[in-house]
Amino acid sequence: MWNELRPIGRHADSGGYRRYAWTAADADCRAWFRGQAESRGLAYEVDRNGNQWAWLGDPLAGDAVVTGSHLDSVPDGGAFDGPLGVVSSFAALDELRARGTALTRPLAITNFGDEEGARFGLACVGSRLAAGQLTKEKAYALRDADGVSLPQAMEAAGYDPDSIGADPERLSRIGAFVELHVEQGRALDLSGDRVGIASAIWPHGRWRFDFHGEANHAGTTRLVDRRDPMLTYAETVLAARREAALAGAVATFGKISVEPNGVNAIPSLVRGWLDSRAADQATLDTVVTAVEKAAREHADRDGIDLNVVRESFTPVVEFEHALRDELNRILGGSVPVLGTGAGHDAGILSASVPTAMLFVRNPTGVSHSPREFAAEDDCVAGVLALADVLEGLACR
Repeated sequence: MWNELRPIGRHADSGGYRRYAWTAADADCRAWFRGQAESRGLAYEVDRNGNQWAWLGDPLAGDAVVTGSHLDSVPDGGAFDGPLGVVSSFAALDELRARGTALTRPLAITNFGDEEGARFGLACVGSRLAAGQLTKEKAYALRDADGVSLPQAMEAAGYDPDSIGADPERLSRIGAFVELHVEQGRALDLSGDRVGIASAIWPHGRWRFDFHGEANHAGTTRLVDRRDPMLTYAETVLAARREAALAGAVATFGKISVEPNGVNAIPSLVRGWLDSRAADQATLDTVVTAVEKAAREHADRDGIDLNVVRESFTPVVEFEHALRDELNRILGGSVPVLGTGAGHDAGILSASVPTAMLFVRNPTGVSHSPREFAAEDDCVAGVLALADVLEGLACR
């Protein structure tokens, strides 16, 4: 399975993956998922929001045990973030069949669409729509860098965007959702464990900072006469790093758009996106407030107009303690439990259904990069742990 997925959406120069929502690479990933489902005799379906499902047992019976993740990527992302969870889900089902396990609850494997938000700027679109955390109106307003709207992209890919929206009937079928994911950090590597259990997802969000200045000639405009928004943006980037370090949080300006984007032109607009995360809400609020305060102070000094828009936000997610404890019991009671600063579909769904997560060791701690890695024996340990969990949950 891994070898079949490896070439899809891989960029020849960077070695990273560009599997963006509703593109050709995404279609190839979806075709791969459907092929894996049908080759195992699973009932395949696509829900109203484009999420893929593969069912063993009656989908309408309720109290189903569901596992899976996503197949899309960030720009030049790694091979494991998302796909490891989907591949491991099919492999865990193969393991259960090899054991001769007789399930008493329906089992499903899913691929949630547009988890990374690389194309339209909003993470977890598929699961947000299903959970009613993203309205149809706001989804229709999403556009990519080329001005293509989400419904236009879905329609071009052969899906009907008219039906998107909250899907409580489908979510009511789920008794437990367990997502396996490569760890996006080094906690397991430092502890020497191959597999861990998630305790919580840090609160996190994305803020867009629009710095409006005045376009002018880079060679003839005196420095004192300039209204250069790039200067204000640069000071804000430094402020984000400083405030995050002081608070014990993280803050990153990882995306920027410049107009008119000419080498010999002073920009008229610099638009930067801030991603910030912290262990608790109060700390996150402190960091973002301080970054905005610093940005406005520098904007006033530089003669720049500033507009700040919160584009997305996810509060702290405490995974259901009873389900988390059940996973630990099934796995022997000594599995490390750790928090994470990364968002996941499991975090979005936690408001609607009981959810839990398993992490597989990442020896480099690197993620969202072609250097992302997990050793084969650790991946196998993850598959076996997931199989044990599914067996423990779906046979009771």
